[in-house]
Amino acid sequence: MMSTAPQDADTPVDGSPDTESRSLSGRSRANDGTGVTPQTRRKVVVASFIGNFVEWFDYAVYGYLATTIAVVFFPESDPRVALLSTYALFAISFLIRPIGGFFWGSLGDRVGRRTALAWSILIMSGATFLIALLPSYQAVGFLAPLLLLVLRLVQGFSAAGEYAGSSAFLVEYAPPRRRGMYAAVVPASTATGLLLGSLIASLLSVTLTDPQMESWGWRLPFLLAAPMGLIGRYIRNKLEDTPEFQALAKGDDVVKAPTKQLLVTYWRTGLLASGAVLLNAVGFYMILSYMPVYMSTELGLSDTRAYIATTVALFTYIGFIFLTGLLSDRFGRRKVLISASVSFIVLTVPAFFLLETDSFLVILLVQVLLGAMLTLNDGTLPSFLAELFPTEVRYSGFAISFNLSNAIFGGTAPFVATLLIGMTGSTIAPAWYLMAAAAVSLIAVLIARETAHHELRRQAA
Repeated sequence: MMSTAPQDADTPVDGSPDTESRSLSGRSRANDGTGVTPQTRRKVVVASFIGNFVEWFDYAVYGYLATTIAVVFFPESDPRVALLSTYALFAISFLIRPIGGFFWGSLGDRVGRRTALAWSILIMSGATFLIALLPSYQAVGFLAPLLLLVLRLVQGFSAAGEYAGSSAFLVEYAPPRRRGMYAAVVPASTATGLLLGSLIASLLSVTLTDPQMESWGWRLPFLLAAPMGLIGRYIRNKLEDTPEFQALAKGDDVVKAPTKQLLVTYWRTGLLASGAVLLNAVGFYMILSYMPVYMSTELGLSDTRAYIATTVALFTYIGFIFLTGLLSDRFGRRKVLISASVSFIVLTVPAFFLLETDSFLVILLVQVLLGAMLTLNDGTLPSFLAELFPTEVRYSGFAISFNLSNAIFGGTAPFVATLLIGMTGSTIAPAWYLMAAAAVSLIAVLIARETAHHELRRQAA
């Protein structure tokens, strides 16, 4: 995967060649005036990729194993009620994410991005590992789902700092004209974590019987959290903090109360950012996490085929995501984000109708199409949100706006989709919900300013 990581050459937007010479001795130098070497940037990309991958693999496994978890922790319920209960726990864990956003954002803006990211991955991995050790409902009764809820809340608190922190970290290390490309590493690593979760879920569904899955099979992916988390923390601790944050600290310009300054000075920007996130919040969890369950429980597709379709979509999503980052550097963030929203408004309902076909090939192509449409948003959003806020409140602004939308609309997306289908009797109902989210994001992006190369334009002026 990492062969597709951003290159270090700083290609100007107008396509003119970079004429700065390279050292003949082979010692590469930064050619963008930031003083950061290509070797350092490669380490930052690898560390951000691995750390974010571990966090989101841990968090996504729960979604892919939702039907089995429903049986383990809610065995006495009607199947739909059990699934709703499982997704309710999924949604409740998101409610703590705004609190986590305030905490990690403040920590990252006051103490440093690296410190916040190193601790968030450790907490996430520990909580995920403990889920693997939980007793079932049959063993301890109501205590089982209660313990699951507590650990899901810890996961939600930890995840609140990851996406925003990784994006800020990459943007502040990236060449000025390549921020979109570098920040695209964050959704790519997130999708890779989902991909591994999907592959493991597919393997388990093929090789294990239902009783085996319900007894011990579902625990296996959660057990992987501990070693992967320790590796991610070790890599992150080997890096220095970003040049922009170090410059703030050196100049004694670090804000002592970044959350207060954000709410007082940048509250309008925060509202626009929260609106822009809505399509990502609903689309990401509906298309890349909920879809296998939707296709198996609502459309009658076999679990194996449902997982295969999502796995293929994730592969193409990862490939497209870097192209989207490149496009946002070339044409601007707003144009790409607007095209994403318009695509979902126009194509979501027809796509969901096509999912009801008997042709697995058509289902597969629709999944790939939805994933490709989502990359237009997801590949651009990290750089867009990071650039909306100044350095001194960047982590807080990103974390709070991103997690607020995800808490209200992202974590509830599988629950709302399942509920809408139950209330209306229509399997197309989730499509209308996704369209509404795209419309809100479109309005927010239309109001917001263009962020690509904004700092370079300001300096030139």
